Amino acid sequence: MFARHFAHWPKGLPRSLAIPRTTLWYNLEVSATRYPDKPAFDYYGRCIAYAQLRREAEALAGFLQWDCAVRRGDRVLLVCQNSPQFAIAYYGTLRADAVVVPANPMLRTGELRPLAQDAGACVSIVAQDLWAEVAPLVEDGTLKRVILVAYSDCLPAATDLPVPNFVAAPPMPAPHAAVTLWAQAIGAGRTPGPHGAGPDDLAVLPYTSGTTGRPKGCRHTHATVLATSTAYQHWRATTSGTVALAALPWFHVTGMQGTLNAVIQAGATSVVLSRWDRRCAAMQIERRKVTAFTAITTMLVDFLAEPELSQYDLSSLQTLGGGGAAMPESLATKLAGTLGLDFIEGYGLTETMAATHINPPDRPKRQCAGIPIFDVDARVLDPQTRLECGPGEVGEIVLAGPQVFRGYWGLPEETATAFVAHDGRHFFRTGDLGYYDEEGYFFITDRLKRMINAAGFKVWPAEVEAALYAHPAIREACVVAARDPRRGETVKAYVVLEPKARGSVGAEAIVAWARERMAAYKVPRLIEFVDELPKSATGKILWRRLQELEDERGAETAADPAQPAS
Repeated sequence: MFARHFAHWPKGLPRSLAIPRTTLWYNLEVSATRYPDKPAFDYYGRCIAYAQLRREAEALAGFLQWDCAVRRGDRVLLVCQNSPQFAIAYYGTLRADAVVVPANPMLRTGELRPLAQDAGACVSIVAQDLWAEVAPLVEDGTLKRVILVAYSDCLPAATDLPVPNFVAAPPMPAPHAAVTLWAQAIGAGRTPGPHGAGPDDLAVLPYTSGTTGRPKGCRHTHATVLATSTAYQHWRATTSGTVALAALPWFHVTGMQGTLNAVIQAGATSVVLSRWDRRCAAMQIERRKVTAFTAITTMLVDFLAEPELSQYDLSSLQTLGGGGAAMPESLATKLAGTLGLDFIEGYGLTETMAATHINPPDRPKRQCAGIPIFDVDARVLDPQTRLECGPGEVGEIVLAGPQVFRGYWGLPEETATAFVAHDGRHFFRTGDLGYYDEEGYFFITDRLKRMINAAGFKVWPAEVEAALYAHPAIREACVVAARDPRRGETVKAYVVLEPKARGSVGAEAIVAWARERMAAYKVPRLIEFVDELPKSATGKILWRRLQELEDERGAETAADPAQPAS
């Protein structure tokens, strides 16, 4: 067991936690019983009490069981922005003993279809602003039933907060015979059967892409989800008095755990934003006396850029943290000066249902992943020899702990290769390169996996390349990470055009074409046309050579700001 970091363990916290042998639904039952009239959510000024949250989640569970034929272990696709309906759908699905399959709302039809098909999800809960992307899945029979959400059902009658237009939009009529409107599903008043799921039943199936670009479902049980939600509670001192700003998306494990599951487990309150808005965030921090703010770097850059930020009372904030990408030193310093708080960085993966490492709140280090949290055994292994590395030696970070997933959905071979036997235990191979210092703090330096981290969103080049190859003018494409001052990294494509398209197809046209077919964060922001791509003797594209070239260009640009970017 890695123990070097114990000398710097947060004061007053145990080194080990007992994971509840219950379910996520039980957490809502308990909080609704303890605090029936307490706000679980503030949604642009309207409060949703715990008793209402429980009541509507049970009604939805009944509808899923009796009207949609959802049975224990069935998967339900959830395509929705942060909202009370997301939470009701999430916990209603769990109450029905089914499995939540959270999808990124930015995904397009061609990306949602393989995800739904792989999960075997025949029922979906979809926000009406996303219906256009889901409609073809109903038409082709991939989805049998859809419950359509109108966010405005949960808005207050009036508010001076800046509500996005898609949130304020009135409910649309049911667009298809297979669609039931949210209000009708809840209003049906169905009573669900007894809750039969246990801690080792599947609860959530979030998807993460693999190096081949194929989405992979991470099998998480109630127990693995509770491992990190319980850890969050203790590490971040989340209590029933906590008021958390839910600005990070709930479909992603960091937001899901930090401002949804941990909040409900503690009986706390989340102030919910369906879309990031820096002015709305500042207004709500002041009005609701927000105590906890979880964010990514790009969000905080934008927040600090609010010209009227100094006019808001942000003194209620007590904790500030997040992950997804390292926090630049200059930004961390500015945050500390503006908010009087250290940014507490953490590290985790979809396979671990969020954080496995977090900085000690009273002794954080900057641009650092933190130390292994409760019951996490983290090591650094040499990628070639598999021997354990010492302090300061770079290798692959491997993990063992109660939050590690139960394997990839339907992929036993990939599951097997994702783990390695070491020191008498099975460790999950993160694919991330890093090291730990003499005090046991971990630092991420690079990755074994071919992946782009664009503002916290993980982009797999092979997936983007596969989409680009469908363009009739593109003969070959290779996607790499390019340095970006706001996003950390952004997507760049080296493109070889078909001879007849050269001179007539420009970068703007390819970007526009891509935007229609993939989530915005995957779209190449940069296109560089080349006559040929570097290849090995066997014809394999040498993507690493192009990545190294891009890294060199990025380093030169950073050293000489006057030098134009490629």
